[in-house]
Amino acid sequence: MDGNSGGEIQINMAYIYQMPNLTGGIDTNIIQIVSQVPSFTYGLLIFVFGVVFMGGSATQKSKSGDADMPMWAMMASISTLVVSVLITVKSGMIEGWVLGIVVAVNILSGLWLFFSRGRGEF
Repeated sequence: MDGNSGGEIQINMAYIYQMPNLTGGIDTNIIQIVSQVPSFTYGLLIFVFGVVFMGGSATQKSKSGDADMPMWAMMASISTLVVSVLITVKSGMIEGWVLGIVVAVNILSGLWLFFSRGRGEF
């Protein structure tokens, strides 16, 4: 009891996190999240790459018994490149060096795919 004559307990809860206003659109909310948590875009890109790479290779391995890792690395890097280019449309969401890393990973996975194939396999 806090000393009230009625025996009521009053709880004053202060919010740690302000819920975003969804009337402005999802892009406005994502920009607010990135301004509060700068590592959100890095985590998002790593998540997209990991889901496509691990999910695709695991599914292929369960169906055929073998997974084509270079192909799934290329598919994951292309998916990550598409997401990062879409994020780049709004200014301030992704830095240029992050886009450079994504393009470099895309090139390296393409080289891995190219050199892993035999003659006439493409």
